[in-house]
Amino acid sequence: MNAVLFFCEHAESGPDGRLNVAGIFNELYAPGFPARQDRLTLAGIIEWDRITSGSQPFVIHLLDPDDKPIFTIEGKSDVDPRPDTRPPARTHLILPLENLVFVRPGQYRARMALQDREIAGPSLYLLPSK
Repeated sequence: MNAVLFFCEHAESGPDGRLNVAGIFNELYAPGFPARQDRLTLAGIIEWDRITSGSQPFVIHLLDPDDKPIFTIEGKSDVDPRPDTRPPARTHLILPLENLVFVRPGQYRARMALQDREIAGPSLYLLPSK
């Protein structure tokens, strides 16, 4: 299994099976703290191992600079078995995060728990405006 995640402005699954991602970023600026972000999107793809099928639960935490969760997403993906003649099953993740509050500047990290594994996601750096 492989997974890749991004913070972005917008993402959508296209009719051609592609994940279209726009405005990937890893930093935000705020005039003061605590700072509020109205909306951002966590998007990505999970490519499943061929032996995986059925309902696959996952949890994603957005962690503050002290590794405490400030936002949690729980979900599941239904994975179809795939023969060797087809590409492995994949899941498009398009997860809007709304009304986030960042108490202080620093590095905020996404972390995914999936199939008894922990997968490090992207970091988002909150910085004071100049």
